[in-house]
Amino acid sequence: MKIALVTGSAGLIGSEAVAFFADKFDLVVGIDNNMRQYFFGADGSTEWNRNRLAETYSNYQHRTADIREVPQLETIFQEFGTDIKLVLHTAAQPSHDWAAREPFTDFGVNAVGTLNMLEMTRQHCPEAVFIFTSTNKVYGDNPNFLPLIETETRWEIDQNHPYFANGIDEHMSLDHTKHSVFGASKVAADIMVQEYGRYFGMNTGVFRGGCLTGPNHSGAQLHGFLSYLMKCAITGNQYTIFGYKGKQVRDNIHSWDLVNMFWHFYQNPRPGEVYNAGGGRYANCSMLEAIALCEEISGNKFNYQYSETNRSGDHIWYISDLTKFKQHYPGWDWTFDLKETMTQIHDSMAARLLPTT
Repeated sequence: MKIALVTGSAGLIGSEAVAFFADKFDLVVGIDNNMRQYFFGADGSTEWNRNRLAETYSNYQHRTADIREVPQLETIFQEFGTDIKLVLHTAAQPSHDWAAREPFTDFGVNAVGTLNMLEMTRQHCPEAVFIFTSTNKVYGDNPNFLPLIETETRWEIDQNHPYFANGIDEHMSLDHTKHSVFGASKVAADIMVQEYGRYFGMNTGVFRGGCLTGPNHSGAQLHGFLSYLMKCAITGNQYTIFGYKGKQVRDNIHSWDLVNMFWHFYQNPRPGEVYNAGGGRYANCSMLEAIALCEEISGNKFNYQYSETNRSGDHIWYISDLTKFKQHYPGWDWTFDLKETMTQIHDSMAARLLPTT
């Protein structure tokens, strides 16, 4: 048996991975206890996605387990043992704002949960490839100290800066900066995954995501930027832009393109390696530019208000440099541009939200 074990399997990246790996592994085992509903309420529930996976993929098995609880994880790892060839750890508490409300929960899920998954892998299937979805927030506020220039619709980095051509690379410091509680818990997990690769020689890889998006995102106000934006475009619900004149820039990568990065890494792992993973210069937008695109795709006027107070730990401009990954894995490239991704989000969201006649 060749098994892929996916945590957060009903979430955006986890469910994309289940679909992607279903025909590449004998069995895909998902771990997800729908904590996203606890974090974000009914909007964040992934129950619909879990049901979709069970109905669609005959070789998918679901396990409702809490990654903070070693006994629950040990039962799963003991069941499948060394048949587990890939561990894809996507489960997380993903919101800045939420983390500050319950730091114990945030750290328990993001940091302790990751350590638990690493140690279970080391004890039960040490030859497996272990892939971790980290975040660009491990760099804290450091991107905000770059020389930025305001244009009509976005903030942009000075053209003379080395990051202008391709974005921010993996050499940016994680240190001497504010991260948000969420960013700090992800730093702890990020470093631990690297350490299990470098210290124990395991096949671990860290992917520091920009904005991860796609049609299967359960977007909520506190997390899921493009998905929640499109939800508001469809429903007419009011959206709040927090600070920076709505000109803050993010790069956006389709969930399929990210999982395809994982697949390339799995086939030729480089232990303890770290990669920035986002839309890069290929797919990025400011908040204002994203709103304009939502209006174009949905045909609806967008309803939003503006708050001068930016979110603590928020980036003004962040574009990922994927040069390192593309050098290591030259067979990979982006497939979905921003407009195509957002159109998919719109069509999927509309099908779930709008009554059928």
